Amino acid sequence: MDHPTRRARATILTLSRSAGVSPSTVSRALKGDPRISKSMRARIAELASDAGYMPNALARTLSSGRSGLLGLVLGPRSNPFYAMLLEEVVAQSAERGLRFLILHAGPGPIEDRTTEALLQYQMDGCLITSADMSSRAAEICAANGVPVVMINRVPRLHASAVSCDNAEGGARMAEHLLQGGHRRAAIIHTGGASSNGIDRERGFSEVFQAGGGAITSRFDGRSVYEGGHAAGRDIAAMAPEMRPDCVFAVSDIIAMGTMDALREAGLAVPRDISVSGFDSIPEAARAAYDITSFEQPLVAMVRRGLDLLAARILEPGLPDEAVTLRGHLIVRGSTRRG
Repeated sequence: MDHPTRRARATILTLSRSAGVSPSTVSRALKGDPRISKSMRARIAELASDAGYMPNALARTLSSGRSGLLGLVLGPRSNPFYAMLLEEVVAQSAERGLRFLILHAGPGPIEDRTTEALLQYQMDGCLITSADMSSRAAEICAANGVPVVMINRVPRLHASAVSCDNAEGGARMAEHLLQGGHRRAAIIHTGGASSNGIDRERGFSEVFQAGGGAITSRFDGRSVYEGGHAAGRDIAAMAPEMRPDCVFAVSDIIAMGTMDALREAGLAVPRDISVSGFDSIPEAARAAYDITSFEQPLVAMVRRGLDLLAARILEPGLPDEAVTLRGHLIVRGSTRRG
């Protein structure tokens, strides 16, 4: 059986032979160098297209000192919010000609060896959407001129950041529940050192209590569905007179678990108890949940984060920035209204 002949990969050298010019002329022509005549640039571009020529990324790294690669640190896949964030990062990065290499995915802090991979692969920068940097990891990046931008996080050492105004989101949710006549709230938090969760809880608590409400109980949702479900079971097991009349979960995935547990125990949402969340992930908006939530400005957060990163790749001496963007409340059917 005959096999198709595999065509040799097109290179600057093979193109120069076809065009009858030097490799340096081909390289300049492909970069649009005006020192090369317009007709020659057009001829070489046509030859490159016919040959299926693609620039060698490794060679470009050696000549320019930039790889065009960025490191990406993701949160746990158990939370659909991070899948949304990844999709948006990939889409916007492609428009800018950027490519990401996932260095870390899941809960927990960024390990020093992850930071070292940034240097080994000569990455131009790093985008962090979850997790915290150790002080040593931050120092490694700073010492080697690798800019770091955090999205959906508050800034840490040697990093810029873009985040939603989480405290405001918690406050707006408290106002909504107070307006619906709720006065006894349970908060289901992340249980860790997440700056987002802390700010959301703080913003909610301050406004709810100032408006005449009381925080009657707090639960650790661990940022997962199962944590919300466990909290929902505990709430359902309370005596009716002790049970809160509303729940604020600091993420939608926690709120979904809570709702399922309450319903399994025979409680109706929102007739018996209102449930609210944060992030406005598509799953929480489905009819089965219809969760009132605070939506983060995801598209704008990613765009601003990539702007900050690109600027610091071009000008490493730029100071760190912290950008806070406003989201908005989306009222759905999981909370009672006044």
